[in-house]
Amino acid sequence: MYNRDYLSQESSQYKSQDSSRAELMSFLKATYQLFAGSLLAATAGAYIGLDMVSTIASWYWGLVILEFILLFGLFAVKNKPGINLAVLFGFTFISGLTITPLLSNILMMPSGASIVAQAFLMTSVAFGGISMFAMTTKRDFSSMGKMLFIALIILIVGSISNIFFQSPLLQLGIAGVGALLFSAFILYDTQQIIKGGFETPIEAAIALYLDFFNLFVSLLQIFGILNSDD
Repeated sequence: MYNRDYLSQESSQYKSQDSSRAELMSFLKATYQLFAGSLLAATAGAYIGLDMVSTIASWYWGLVILEFILLFGLFAVKNKPGINLAVLFGFTFISGLTITPLLSNILMMPSGASIVAQAFLMTSVAFGGISMFAMTTKRDFSSMGKMLFIALIILIVGSISNIFFQSPLLQLGIAGVGALLFSAFILYDTQQIIKGGFETPIEAAIALYLDFFNLFVSLLQIFGILNSDD
């Protein structure tokens, strides 16, 4: 009357799907917990850094180099429990320190606090909205990876060039492109997490953190330049 093998295979398939779903949910939970912890560490770094802005400004490039060392070191120790967390939060704390000169300049403006709050709110809303879209859409954005990487290289070159030109207009353009680019990275990286593109939650969390952090910096620069008297 019925095929017992077929029913057994279907039951096995459902169990496999349930197991995969449970693994994905566990991976996502760990990723977003680490992401939230990274934001807290960066906030602590920025808060502490505001009391020593002049010192940070004089050691800025040294901190940037240390930041990159910790970032590359993170991938080397990603599978070492305890050490990977220390490096992750060390990196995000230092990134919070490096943003303090920009934060200090913004906060010295007449409406500085509201500019920072507005930039953070917009970043959070954009991050949440794009993440939800990435998780629910049936479209595959995997092909964006190469294009986003090329755009990131161009953005970095433009940013380095403006260190010498010191052009507010060029910086505004770079920040505008950066805001669009890192919004696209949020979409891409979130889908990569769902599709199993990251080996560990540490890697996934740092990808999301960098997207959020750089989007926030871009929006902060845009609002800062638009509200500047220069």
